[in-house]
Amino acid sequence: MPSIHGESFFLRLRRVADDGVATVTEAAADVAASVASIAEPNPGNGTVTESVPTAMDKVKDLIVHQLEKLPIPMWAIIMIGVVALLLLLCCCICICKKCCKKGKKWKDKKKGGVDLKVQPDLEELEVNMEDNEDAKSQESEVKLGKLQFSLDYQFEKGELTVGVIQAADLPGMDMSGTSDPYVKTYLMPDKKKKFETKVHRKTLNPVFNESFVFKNVPFADLGSKTLVFAIYDFDRFSKHDQIGKVEVEMGKVDLGKVTEEWRDLTSPDADNEKENKLGDICFSLRYVPTAGKLTIVILEAKNLKKMDVGGLSDPYVKLSLMLNGKRIKKKKTTIKKCTLNPYYNESFTFEVPFEQIQKISAHVTVVDYDRIGTSEPIGRVALGCNATGSALRHWSDMLANPRRPIAQWHTLEEVPEKS
Repeated sequence: MPSIHGESFFLRLRRVADDGVATVTEAAADVAASVASIAEPNPGNGTVTESVPTAMDKVKDLIVHQLEKLPIPMWAIIMIGVVALLLLLCCCICICKKCCKKGKKWKDKKKGGVDLKVQPDLEELEVNMEDNEDAKSQESEVKLGKLQFSLDYQFEKGELTVGVIQAADLPGMDMSGTSDPYVKTYLMPDKKKKFETKVHRKTLNPVFNESFVFKNVPFADLGSKTLVFAIYDFDRFSKHDQIGKVEVEMGKVDLGKVTEEWRDLTSPDADNEKENKLGDICFSLRYVPTAGKLTIVILEAKNLKKMDVGGLSDPYVKLSLMLNGKRIKKKKTTIKKCTLNPYYNESFTFEVPFEQIQKISAHVTVVDYDRIGTSEPIGRVALGCNATGSALRHWSDMLANPRRPIAQWHTLEEVPEKS
């Protein structure tokens, strides 16, 4: 029985479907026939039997009537129509947008590919460029600090007294962020006499309060000279780095009164290299008071002056002990061929009683060896209690630390004609 009822159920569904298809087919045929009959012209006079508005109304009524016969509810047909219209509208909008974009791109290419809306105003560009240049110039200007000094000229004696008072806001040159500054002052362009202040350890605001006298400087010659204050960072085991300098044109200074002022430091230039054209030498000093022995170890030299035709030198170092202007002892190192950066590491010991250590002076002279002619001195360093600058500091450190070797770099100076 269940199978018989199941078969009858499917047979009924099939009949309903066939009836629906037949109904739809008949409705479509009726609509087509009605439209044809409405639009058929009169064979007698060739005119339409009914007016156009009446025919359209009949077509509309027929369509609605036939749709009502369909097995689909009316609300479903309306929803399908609305969805179809929305899809059609979206497609139209997308097509319009694509067409507009293509039109704009074509116009931009025709104009040279420049988007006028993105381009800034020329005035704004100029202002921004000026601001950027100002910012870069401010970044490039590094603050080196400032120096306070004084000048006093004695007309009747022809003497210029230069006071190095203090410095402020110096840059840190050491790893700890501090410096060991000292000031070197001299008159340009001759550089015959140079003075140096004491070294102030680990400070960026040193107070010197030292004065120096340049003697035999006629007033007629002083106007064409330039007074230079060069600030260095002291380093015992390497070359002293120049922090900055102050140049004072004496022709613009009112020498009728004492002058005291602050000036900003400027960056060192190639003059620093010219000042060091002879080279540098490193050696250590050691004095044992109980044994009365002075030991000098010549370590190395660098950047020596070129003395030979080939652009090199054959340097050796000559040591001389002087007492009351007379040479009492001398020694020398081996000769290093064809080099401007010789390495020696040679030790020399002199017997100097304790009562004479403050009376003698030691001259360390670098000489270029010449097999054919006479050997020519390159430069020297004069040590002793009567020395000045870094040479005096080195000698004082040796006396303050007995039995301990003290090494230091020195800049070679010109050898006087009579040594």
